[in-house]
Amino acid sequence: MATKTPVPPAVDRASVLRALFASTIGSAIEWYDFYLYSTATTLVLAPLFFPIGSSGAGVMASFATYTAGFVARPVGGLLAGHFGDRIGRKSMLVLTIMVMGAATFLVGLLPTYDQIGILAPAILVFLRVLQGVGIGGEWGGGVLLAVENAPPGRRAWYSSWPLIGFPLGLMASTLSFAAVATLPTADLMGWGWRIPFLLSCLLVALGIYVRVGIVETPEFTAVKNGPGVSRIPLWDVLRGHPRAVLCGMSATLGVGSVVSYFTVFLPSSSYAADAGTRSSVLTGLVIGAAVQCVTVPVYTRWSDRRGRKPVMVWGFLVTAVTAVPAVGWLGSEDTVLTTTSYVLAMAVGHAAAYGNLAAFLIDAFPVRVRYSALALTYQLGATISSFLPLVATLVAGGPRATGATGWLFAGVVAVASLGVALMPRPGREVQPVSPPG
Repeated sequence: MATKTPVPPAVDRASVLRALFASTIGSAIEWYDFYLYSTATTLVLAPLFFPIGSSGAGVMASFATYTAGFVARPVGGLLAGHFGDRIGRKSMLVLTIMVMGAATFLVGLLPTYDQIGILAPAILVFLRVLQGVGIGGEWGGGVLLAVENAPPGRRAWYSSWPLIGFPLGLMASTLSFAAVATLPTADLMGWGWRIPFLLSCLLVALGIYVRVGIVETPEFTAVKNGPGVSRIPLWDVLRGHPRAVLCGMSATLGVGSVVSYFTVFLPSSSYAADAGTRSSVLTGLVIGAAVQCVTVPVYTRWSDRRGRKPVMVWGFLVTAVTAVPAVGWLGSEDTVLTTTSYVLAMAVGHAAAYGNLAAFLIDAFPVRVRYSALALTYQLGATISSFLPLVATLVAGGPRATGATGWLFAGVVAVASLGVALMPRPGREVQPVSPPG
Protein backbone atom coordinates (compact mmCIF):
# COMPACT_ATOMS: atom_id res chain seq x y z
CA MET A 1 0.00 0.00 0.00
CA ALA A 2 1.25 3.49 -0.79
CA THR A 3 2.55 5.53 2.11
CA LYS A 4 1.49 9.11 2.67
CA THR A 5 4.25 11.66 2.47
CA PRO A 6 4.14 14.48 5.04
CA VAL A 7 3.58 18.00 3.76
CA PRO A 8 6.97 19.43 2.78
CA PRO A 9 8.23 22.28 4.92
CA ALA A 10 8.06 25.78 3.46
CA VAL A 11 11.25 27.22 2.00
CA ASP A 12 12.08 30.84 1.33
CA ARG A 13 12.21 32.22 -2.20
CA ALA A 14 15.96 32.92 -2.05
CA SER A 15 16.67 29.24 -1.32
CA VAL A 16 14.47 28.14 -4.21
CA LEU A 17 16.15 30.52 -6.65
CA ARG A 18 19.59 29.37 -5.52
CA ALA A 19 18.54 25.76 -6.00
CA LEU A 20 17.27 26.49 -9.51
CA PHE A 21 20.45 28.32 -10.41
CA ALA A 22 22.60 25.56 -8.94
CA SER A 23 20.76 22.86 -10.88
CA THR A 24 20.95 24.85 -14.12
CA ILE A 25 24.61 25.89 -13.99
CA GLY A 26 25.70 22.47 -12.80
CA SER A 27 23.76 20.75 -15.56
CA ALA A 28 25.22 23.06 -18.22
CA ILE A 29 28.76 22.36 -17.00
CA GLU A 30 28.23 18.61 -16.91
CA TRP A 31 26.75 18.54 -20.41
CA TYR A 32 29.54 20.78 -21.70
CA ASP A 33 32.05 18.27 -20.36
CA PHE A 34 30.17 15.27 -21.68
CA TYR A 35 29.50 16.56 -25.19
CA LEU A 36 32.99 17.90 -25.73
CA TYR A 37 33.79 14.30 -26.61
CA SER A 38 30.85 14.09 -29.01
CA THR A 39 31.97 17.21 -30.88
CA ALA A 40 35.59 16.09 -30.91
CA THR A 41 34.88 12.45 -31.84
CA THR A 42 35.50 12.52 -35.56
CA LEU A 43 37.03 16.00 -35.76
CA VAL A 44 40.21 15.11 -33.84
CA LEU A 45 39.93 12.09 -31.54
CA ALA A 46 39.58 9.40 -34.20
CA PRO A 47 42.89 10.19 -35.97
CA LEU A 48 44.75 11.05 -32.75
CA PHE A 49 43.74 8.08 -30.62
CA PHE A 50 42.41 5.44 -33.05
CA PRO A 51 44.67 5.47 -36.14
CA ILE A 52 43.68 1.93 -37.10
CA GLY A 53 43.54 1.05 -40.78
CA SER A 54 40.94 3.07 -42.67
CA SER A 55 39.41 6.34 -41.45
CA GLY A 56 36.09 4.52 -41.18
CA ALA A 57 37.58 2.06 -38.69
CA GLY A 58 38.91 4.95 -36.61
CA VAL A 59 35.49 6.59 -36.57
CA MET A 60 33.88 3.31 -35.50
CA ALA A 61 36.37 2.99 -32.65
CA SER A 62 35.73 6.55 -31.52
CA PHE A 63 31.97 5.91 -31.65
CA ALA A 64 32.53 2.86 -29.45
CA THR A 65 34.34 5.03 -26.90
CA TYR A 66 31.46 7.52 -27.09
CA THR A 67 29.15 4.62 -26.25
CA ALA A 68 31.40 3.57 -23.34
CA GLY A 69 30.53 6.82 -21.58
CA PHE A 70 26.86 5.97 -21.86
CA VAL A 71 27.36 2.40 -20.68
CA ALA A 72 28.90 3.80 -17.49
CA ARG A 73 25.98 6.16 -16.89
CA PRO A 74 23.66 3.57 -15.28
CA VAL A 75 26.45 2.68 -12.82
CA GLY A 76 26.88 6.30 -11.78
CA GLY A 77 23.14 6.86 -11.78
CA LEU A 78 22.35 3.86 -9.59
CA LEU A 79 25.12 4.68 -7.11
CA ALA A 80 24.05 8.31 -6.86
CA GLY A 81 20.40 7.27 -6.81
CA HIS A 82 20.86 4.85 -3.92
CA PHE A 83 22.69 7.35 -1.72
CA GLY A 84 20.60 10.26 -3.00
CA ASP A 85 17.45 8.48 -1.77
CA ARG A 86 19.08 7.61 1.55
CA ILE A 87 21.36 10.56 2.35
CA GLY A 88 20.07 13.41 0.22
CA ARG A 89 20.22 15.10 -3.18
CA LYS A 90 22.77 17.82 -2.36
CA SER A 91 25.81 15.69 -1.47
CA MET A 92 25.46 13.59 -4.62
CA LEU A 93 25.29 16.68 -6.84
CA VAL A 94 28.55 18.03 -5.45
CA LEU A 95 30.26 14.65 -5.91
CA THR A 96 29.09 14.09 -9.50
CA ILE A 97 30.32 17.44 -10.78
CA MET A 98 33.74 16.80 -9.20
CA VAL A 99 34.07 13.40 -10.90
CA MET A 100 32.92 14.76 -14.24
CA GLY A 101 35.21 17.78 -14.14
CA ALA A 102 38.32 15.80 -13.20
CA ALA A 103 37.79 13.30 -16.04
CA THR A 104 37.28 16.02 -18.65
CA PHE A 105 40.31 18.02 -17.55
CA LEU A 106 42.51 14.91 -17.73
CA VAL A 107 41.39 14.23 -21.32
CA GLY A 108 42.95 17.58 -22.20
CA LEU A 109 46.28 16.41 -20.76
CA LEU A 110 46.25 12.94 -22.32
CA PRO A 111 49.15 11.94 -24.64
CA THR A 112 48.08 10.68 -28.07
CA TYR A 113 48.56 7.31 -29.76
CA ASP A 114 51.76 8.49 -31.46
CA GLN A 115 53.22 9.39 -28.07
CA ILE A 116 52.36 6.42 -25.83
CA GLY A 117 50.80 3.88 -28.18
CA ILE A 118 47.89 1.68 -27.12
CA LEU A 119 47.84 3.24 -23.63
CA ALA A 120 46.39 6.42 -25.13
CA PRO A 121 43.03 4.98 -26.28
CA ALA A 122 42.90 2.77 -23.17
CA ILE A 123 43.19 5.75 -20.83
CA LEU A 124 40.77 7.73 -22.99
CA VAL A 125 38.16 4.99 -22.60
CA PHE A 126 38.73 4.96 -18.83
CA LEU A 127 38.25 8.74 -18.60
CA ARG A 128 35.18 8.49 -20.81
CA VAL A 129 33.78 5.92 -18.37
CA LEU A 130 34.42 8.32 -15.47
CA GLN A 131 32.56 11.00 -17.42
CA GLY A 132 29.66 8.59 -17.77
CA VAL A 133 29.65 7.85 -14.04
CA GLY A 134 29.52 11.58 -13.29
CA ILE A 135 26.74 12.48 -15.71
CA GLY A 136 24.84 9.35 -14.67
CA GLY A 137 24.38 10.74 -11.18
CA GLU A 138 23.96 14.34 -12.28
CA TRP A 139 20.77 14.24 -14.32
CA GLY A 140 18.44 12.76 -11.72
CA GLY A 141 19.79 14.87 -8.88
CA GLY A 142 19.66 18.07 -10.89
CA VAL A 143 16.05 17.73 -11.94
CA LEU A 144 14.97 16.56 -8.48
CA LEU A 145 16.60 19.62 -6.95
CA ALA A 146 14.41 21.78 -9.17
CA VAL A 147 11.14 19.83 -9.19
CA GLU A 148 11.07 19.04 -5.47
CA ASN A 149 11.23 22.78 -4.84
CA ALA A 150 8.37 23.49 -7.27
CA PRO A 151 4.90 24.74 -6.28
CA PRO A 152 1.84 22.78 -7.50
CA GLY A 153 1.08 23.14 -11.18
CA ARG A 154 4.58 24.30 -12.12
CA ARG A 155 6.66 21.13 -11.86
CA ALA A 156 7.50 20.87 -15.57
CA TRP A 157 8.34 24.58 -15.67
CA TYR A 158 10.76 24.22 -12.76
CA SER A 159 12.25 21.09 -14.32
CA SER A 160 13.06 23.10 -17.45
CA TRP A 161 15.78 25.03 -15.62
CA PRO A 162 18.29 22.17 -15.30
CA LEU A 163 17.17 20.82 -18.68
CA ILE A 164 18.19 24.09 -20.32
CA GLY A 165 21.65 23.10 -19.17
CA PHE A 166 21.68 20.55 -22.01
CA PRO A 167 21.45 23.02 -24.92
CA LEU A 168 23.67 25.48 -23.05
CA GLY A 169 26.33 22.81 -22.59
CA LEU A 170 25.94 21.56 -26.16
CA MET A 171 26.17 25.10 -27.50
CA ALA A 172 29.22 25.91 -25.40
CA SER A 173 31.06 22.72 -26.38
CA THR A 174 30.25 23.25 -30.06
CA LEU A 175 31.35 26.90 -29.95
CA SER A 176 34.59 26.01 -28.23
CA PHE A 177 35.47 23.50 -30.93
CA ALA A 178 34.26 25.81 -33.68
CA ALA A 179 36.79 28.34 -32.36
CA VAL A 180 39.75 25.97 -32.23
CA ALA A 181 38.75 24.42 -35.57
CA THR A 182 39.81 27.71 -37.23
CA LEU A 183 43.41 26.99 -36.28
CA PRO A 184 45.78 25.56 -38.88
CA THR A 185 45.42 21.79 -39.02
CA ALA A 186 48.84 21.17 -37.46
CA ASP A 187 48.05 23.43 -34.49
CA LEU A 188 44.55 21.99 -34.08
CA MET A 189 45.81 18.43 -33.99
CA GLY A 190 48.86 19.31 -31.92
CA TRP A 191 47.52 21.44 -29.05
CA GLY A 192 44.38 23.35 -30.05
CA TRP A 193 41.94 20.50 -29.41
CA ARG A 194 43.05 20.36 -25.76
CA ILE A 195 41.92 23.89 -24.88
CA PRO A 196 38.14 23.19 -24.56
CA PHE A 197 38.84 20.23 -22.26
CA LEU A 198 41.25 22.16 -20.05
CA LEU A 199 38.90 25.15 -19.72
CA SER A 200 36.32 22.92 -18.06
CA CYS A 201 38.21 23.14 -14.75
CA LEU A 202 37.17 26.79 -14.39
CA LEU A 203 33.51 25.96 -15.00
CA VAL A 204 33.59 23.05 -12.56
CA ALA A 205 35.03 25.27 -9.82
CA LEU A 206 32.07 27.62 -10.32
CA GLY A 207 29.61 24.72 -10.19
CA ILE A 208 31.04 23.34 -6.95
CA TYR A 209 30.93 26.78 -5.33
CA VAL A 210 27.26 27.25 -6.20
CA ARG A 211 26.16 23.76 -5.14
CA VAL A 212 27.89 23.71 -1.77
CA GLY A 213 25.59 26.50 -0.60
CA ILE A 214 22.22 24.91 -1.44
CA VAL A 215 19.85 23.28 1.07
CA GLU A 216 18.17 19.88 0.82
CA THR A 217 14.85 19.72 -1.07
CA PRO A 218 11.72 20.10 1.09
CA GLU A 219 10.08 16.93 -0.28
CA PHE A 220 13.05 14.74 0.62
CA THR A 221 13.35 16.45 4.01
CA ALA A 222 9.71 15.65 4.70
CA VAL A 223 10.27 11.97 3.90
CA LYS A 224 13.43 11.78 6.00
CA ASN A 225 11.69 13.38 8.96
CA GLY A 226 8.47 11.41 8.45
CA PRO A 227 8.18 7.77 7.31
CA GLY A 228 11.92 7.48 6.78
CA VAL A 229 14.05 6.67 3.76
CA SER A 230 13.87 3.44 1.78
CA ARG A 231 16.40 0.79 2.78
CA ILE A 232 16.86 -0.54 -0.77
CA PRO A 233 15.35 2.05 -3.14
CA LEU A 234 16.18 0.20 -6.36
CA TRP A 235 14.42 -2.95 -5.19
CA ASP A 236 11.32 -0.94 -4.31
CA VAL A 237 11.34 0.60 -7.79
CA LEU A 238 11.64 -2.73 -9.61
CA ARG A 239 9.06 -4.47 -7.44
CA GLY A 240 6.50 -1.70 -7.33
CA HIS A 241 6.76 0.06 -10.69
CA PRO A 242 7.78 -2.33 -13.50
CA ARG A 243 5.51 -0.82 -16.14
CA ALA A 244 6.58 2.73 -15.32
CA VAL A 245 10.22 1.67 -15.57
CA LEU A 246 9.77 0.16 -19.05
CA CYS A 247 7.75 3.11 -20.32
CA GLY A 248 10.25 5.56 -18.87
CA MET A 249 13.14 3.73 -20.51
CA SER A 250 11.34 3.82 -23.87
CA ALA A 251 10.70 7.56 -23.60
CA THR A 252 14.33 8.19 -22.67
CA LEU A 253 15.51 5.98 -25.54
CA GLY A 254 13.71 8.30 -27.94
CA VAL A 255 15.07 11.47 -26.37
CA GLY A 256 18.63 10.11 -26.33
CA SER A 257 18.36 8.88 -29.91
CA VAL A 258 17.59 12.41 -31.13
CA VAL A 259 20.90 13.55 -29.64
CA SER A 260 22.88 10.52 -30.86
CA TYR A 261 21.53 10.83 -34.39
CA PHE A 262 21.52 14.59 -34.95
CA THR A 263 24.58 15.66 -32.91
CA VAL A 264 26.87 12.64 -33.31
CA PHE A 265 26.05 10.47 -36.33
CA LEU A 266 24.94 13.08 -38.88
CA PRO A 267 27.78 15.53 -38.12
CA SER A 268 30.32 12.72 -38.53
CA SER A 269 29.67 12.77 -42.28
CA SER A 270 30.22 16.50 -42.51
CA TYR A 271 33.41 16.44 -40.46
CA ALA A 272 34.86 14.03 -43.00
CA ALA A 273 33.76 16.31 -45.85
CA ASP A 274 35.05 19.74 -46.87
CA ALA A 275 35.45 22.75 -44.59
CA GLY A 276 32.30 24.44 -45.93
CA THR A 277 30.05 21.55 -44.95
CA ARG A 278 31.76 21.25 -41.56
CA SER A 279 31.24 24.95 -40.87
CA SER A 280 27.55 24.90 -41.81
CA VAL A 281 26.89 21.94 -39.50
CA LEU A 282 28.64 23.59 -36.54
CA THR A 283 26.67 26.78 -37.20
CA GLY A 284 23.39 24.87 -37.38
CA LEU A 285 24.17 23.03 -34.13
CA VAL A 286 24.88 26.27 -32.26
CA ILE A 287 21.74 28.01 -33.54
CA GLY A 288 19.55 24.98 -32.85
CA ALA A 289 20.88 24.72 -29.29
CA ALA A 290 20.43 28.47 -28.71
CA VAL A 291 16.80 28.38 -29.85
CA GLN A 292 16.19 25.30 -27.69
CA CYS A 293 17.07 27.34 -24.60
CA VAL A 294 13.93 29.37 -25.34
CA THR A 295 11.61 26.60 -26.52
CA VAL A 296 12.17 24.20 -23.60
CA PRO A 297 10.46 26.51 -21.05
CA VAL A 298 7.64 27.21 -23.52
CA TYR A 299 6.90 23.51 -23.93
CA THR A 300 7.03 22.89 -20.18
CA ARG A 301 4.48 25.62 -19.50
CA TRP A 302 2.29 24.02 -22.16
CA SER A 303 2.55 20.58 -20.56
CA ASP A 304 1.81 21.94 -17.08
CA ARG A 305 -1.54 23.02 -18.53
CA ARG A 306 -2.27 20.29 -21.10
CA GLY A 307 -0.37 17.23 -19.85
CA ARG A 308 3.01 15.69 -20.61
CA LYS A 309 2.05 12.95 -23.06
CA PRO A 310 0.66 14.94 -26.03
CA VAL A 311 3.53 17.41 -25.92
CA MET A 312 6.18 14.68 -25.86
CA VAL A 313 4.58 12.65 -28.65
CA TRP A 314 4.37 15.80 -30.76
CA GLY A 315 8.11 16.31 -30.23
CA PHE A 316 8.96 12.78 -31.33
CA LEU A 317 6.81 13.20 -34.44
CA VAL A 318 8.70 16.34 -35.48
CA THR A 319 12.09 14.65 -35.09
CA ALA A 320 10.96 11.62 -37.11
CA VAL A 321 9.70 13.79 -39.97
CA THR A 322 12.94 15.79 -39.95
CA ALA A 323 15.30 12.78 -39.87
CA VAL A 324 14.99 11.64 -43.49
CA PRO A 325 15.43 14.99 -45.33
CA ALA A 326 18.12 16.04 -42.84
CA VAL A 327 20.43 13.44 -44.39
CA GLY A 328 20.57 15.51 -47.58
CA TRP A 329 20.32 18.91 -45.95
CA LEU A 330 23.37 18.44 -43.70
CA GLY A 331 25.54 17.40 -46.64
CA SER A 332 24.53 20.30 -48.87
CA GLU A 333 26.87 23.03 -47.55
CA ASP A 334 23.71 25.18 -47.35
CA THR A 335 23.76 26.83 -43.94
CA VAL A 336 20.05 27.70 -44.15
CA LEU A 337 19.01 24.08 -44.76
CA THR A 338 21.40 22.80 -42.13
CA THR A 339 20.16 25.30 -39.55
CA THR A 340 16.56 24.43 -40.42
CA SER A 341 17.34 20.77 -39.70
CA TYR A 342 18.72 21.56 -36.26
CA VAL A 343 16.02 24.03 -35.33
CA LEU A 344 13.31 21.49 -36.22
CA ALA A 345 15.07 18.51 -34.65
CA MET A 346 16.52 20.11 -31.53
CA ALA A 347 14.63 23.34 -30.82
CA VAL A 348 11.18 22.02 -31.78
CA GLY A 349 11.12 18.22 -31.55
CA HIS A 350 13.77 17.45 -28.94
CA ALA A 351 12.75 20.44 -26.80
CA ALA A 352 9.18 19.14 -26.55
CA ALA A 353 10.19 15.60 -25.62
CA TYR A 354 13.28 16.25 -23.52
CA GLY A 355 11.89 19.38 -21.91
CA ASN A 356 9.09 17.40 -20.31
CA LEU A 357 10.90 14.12 -19.69
CA ALA A 358 11.98 14.99 -16.15
CA ALA A 359 8.51 15.92 -14.92
CA PHE A 360 7.07 12.96 -16.84
CA LEU A 361 9.35 10.52 -14.99
CA ILE A 362 9.19 12.23 -11.59
CA ASP A 363 5.39 12.16 -11.62
CA ALA A 364 5.49 8.39 -12.04
CA PHE A 365 7.43 7.57 -8.84
CA PRO A 366 7.10 8.41 -5.11
CA VAL A 367 9.63 10.65 -3.36
CA ARG A 368 11.29 7.86 -1.36
CA VAL A 369 12.62 6.11 -4.48
CA ARG A 370 12.66 8.88 -7.09
CA TYR A 371 16.41 9.34 -7.44
CA SER A 372 16.91 5.61 -8.00
CA ALA A 373 13.90 5.42 -10.33
CA LEU A 374 15.18 8.27 -12.48
CA ALA A 375 18.65 6.73 -12.56
CA LEU A 376 17.29 3.39 -13.71
CA THR A 377 14.86 4.62 -16.35
CA TYR A 378 16.78 7.56 -17.74
CA GLN A 379 20.29 6.13 -17.75
CA LEU A 380 19.38 2.74 -19.20
CA GLY A 381 17.30 4.35 -21.93
CA ALA A 382 20.06 6.83 -22.71
CA THR A 383 22.65 4.05 -22.77
CA ILE A 384 20.68 2.06 -25.33
CA SER A 385 20.32 5.21 -27.45
CA SER A 386 24.09 5.66 -27.53
CA PHE A 387 24.39 2.58 -29.75
CA LEU A 388 22.48 4.35 -32.52
CA PRO A 389 25.59 5.84 -34.23
CA LEU A 390 27.19 2.40 -34.33
CA VAL A 391 24.04 0.72 -35.66
CA ALA A 392 23.45 3.48 -38.19
CA THR A 393 27.04 3.17 -39.41
CA LEU A 394 26.52 -0.55 -39.96
CA VAL A 395 23.20 0.06 -41.75
CA ALA A 396 24.77 2.67 -44.02
CA GLY A 397 27.90 0.58 -44.63
CA GLY A 398 30.14 3.36 -43.32
CA PRO A 399 30.09 6.70 -41.47
CA ARG A 400 27.86 8.26 -44.12
CA ALA A 401 24.21 9.08 -43.53
CA THR A 402 21.67 7.53 -45.92
CA GLY A 403 17.91 7.43 -46.22
CA ALA A 404 17.93 4.04 -44.47
CA THR A 405 19.49 5.58 -41.36
CA GLY A 406 16.72 8.18 -41.30
CA TRP A 407 14.06 5.47 -41.32
CA LEU A 408 15.98 3.59 -38.62
CA PHE A 409 15.79 6.66 -36.41
CA ALA A 410 12.09 7.14 -37.18
CA GLY A 411 11.40 3.58 -36.00
CA VAL A 412 13.20 4.21 -32.71
CA VAL A 413 11.16 7.31 -31.89
CA ALA A 414 7.96 5.44 -32.79
CA VAL A 415 8.80 2.96 -30.00
CA ALA A 416 9.48 5.89 -27.69
CA SER A 417 6.11 7.44 -28.46
CA LEU A 418 4.41 4.16 -27.58
CA GLY A 419 6.21 4.13 -24.24
CA VAL A 420 5.00 7.64 -23.48
CA ALA A 421 1.41 6.75 -24.35
CA LEU A 422 1.43 3.62 -22.14
CA MET A 423 2.96 5.22 -19.02
CA PRO A 424 0.60 4.53 -16.09
CA ARG A 425 -0.99 7.45 -14.32
CA PRO A 426 0.69 8.55 -11.07
CA GLY A 427 -0.40 6.37 -8.16
CA ARG A 428 -1.90 3.60 -10.32
CA GLU A 429 0.72 0.97 -9.41
CA VAL A 430 1.29 -0.67 -6.06
CA GLN A 431 4.05 1.06 -4.12
CA PRO A 432 5.65 -1.44 -1.70
CA VAL A 433 8.42 -0.05 0.44
CA SER A 434 11.26 -1.55 2.44
CA PRO A 435 11.32 -0.86 6.15
CA PRO A 436 12.94 2.49 6.91
CA GLY A 437 16.66 2.14 7.37
